This record gives sequence, structure tokens and C-alpha cells, in this order.
Amino acid sequence: MKYKEYEGKIENLVQIKLKEIENKEQVKILYAVESGSRAWGFASSDSDYDVRFIYIRPKIEYLKLEDKKDFIDWELNEILDINGWDLSKALKHFHKSNASLFEWANSPIIYYSTPEWKEVIQTANPYFSVKASIYHYYGTAKSNYQAYFSENRIKYKKYFYVLRPLLCCKWIKEKSCPPPVLFETLLEEETNEELKTLIKELIERKKQMSEKEEGERIDKLDEYIKDNLSYYKEWLEEQKDDRNPDWKPLNALFLKMLS
Repeated sequence: MKYKEYEGKIENLVQIKLKEIENKEQVKILYAVESGSRAWGFASSDSDYDVRFIYIRPKIEYLKLEDKKDFIDWELNEILDINGWDLSKALKHFHKSNASLFEWANSPIIYYSTPEWKEVIQTANPYFSVKASIYHYYGTAKSNYQAYFSENRIKYKKYFYVLRPLLCCKWIKEKSCPPPVLFETLLEEETNEELKTLIKELIERKKQMSEKEEGERIDKLDEYIKDNLSYYKEWLEEQKDDRNPDWKPLNALFLKMLS
């Protein structure tokens, strides 16, 4: 399959795949969204589609003694990357304030949703932790910086893999809520106009480049990244754990969903 075959039709293709999953796996999908660079708003022309979904199995499956998978890896090719989590796994990770789950919940590209999912999010929102979320995004920025910023030339998409989580840290610290998924929304909160201009120019350049193209490093962005990595490392060391320890609402919701 080639991308051109599905330009403008990807949503239909995803819907077909979701039905396949429900029929073959005997599950009910509660929610399915786009994740990754397309949801963030800076995909390249040849970026794949990262589809993430949450599903629930029939009640009897949760009462069996044998271990069961709590995820489904469905498809991975040049067009689609599709995988999902069982609701039980999702609720356990909401209890930990898993930042990726909150991102899925806020994705601007929704392929499928249900009233049940709305109830899941209402129950999960009080489990959002400022410290845990900033720790996640700081760790993402740090690991990507260490992995990709050792050479003089770099794939420009790697800048966004560091800049976006740092902007998420800023958003969470200032607003104490999950950050928006779209990169440009995050960027609007940045008060340094010179930095904003640099990043906006980089966005436009990246859109014209393939996934594998490289460019020269940008000194001012490198400096911004180093300063913020240092700042959030120190900030996190001073913060107390603010996660919600109460399991009762999540347990009650899961039992309700099974019935």
C-alpha cells in the first residue's frame, strides 16, 4: 500500500480496522484516536498514522484464572501503527497519572468515542498529578536530547521531540492541568517572541522535509533546551508526590462498565 492510495480516506481505513479488531478479538472499543506527530500538528508528508484505542472485553474474560493480555498490537506498516490498551490497564495507569493516557484523551483527532469513555475521563481527571506529569515530559525531553543531539546535523523532527515535552512541562507547572496536544497551542503560551518565531520557522521547514532529511543545529534552540532541562531537573527534586491514592472511584467505574 502507498500513502497516495489513502490520502483523504485514512479515517475510513481506520474505521474498517477498528471493526476488524472488535470482531476478531471479541472486544468493544470505547475510544480511538490519533497519537504522535499527526496529533501534535507537525507530521511530515510521509509520517505514518499512530492509532491508539481503549477496549473492554466481556465480563467472563476478567473472571478467568489464566493470565490474559491487557493490550492489542494490531498493525504496523508504512501507513498504520495501531495498538490499544484494555480498560483495566488504562484505569491502573490513570491511577499513576500516566501522561500518555491524558494525551490520548485530549487528542484533536478522534476516530471513535462512546458515552462510556466520557465517564472514564470524568472519573480519571482527579488522578492528574502535576509532579508525575512533569516528570514524564522532562524524562522524555532528556532522553530524546541525549539520543539525538550528539551530532552537528540533525533531523529537524527531533527538535520537536524535545521542545514539545518541555513546553508541556511549562504548561503543567503554570496551569496544573493536562497540556493540549497540538504543538502550536503549547507554543502560544511561550512569552519569548524570538524563540516562538524560531520554532514557527522550524515547523514550516520541517513540513517541507521528509522524515530522513537533516539540517544544521540551531544554537538558540539548543541553549533553550539545555536551560530548561536543568531547570526542571532542579524543580522536580523539590516537589512532593501529589498523586491521588484513592482506588475506590476507579474500581467502582470498572465494575459498572463490566455490568
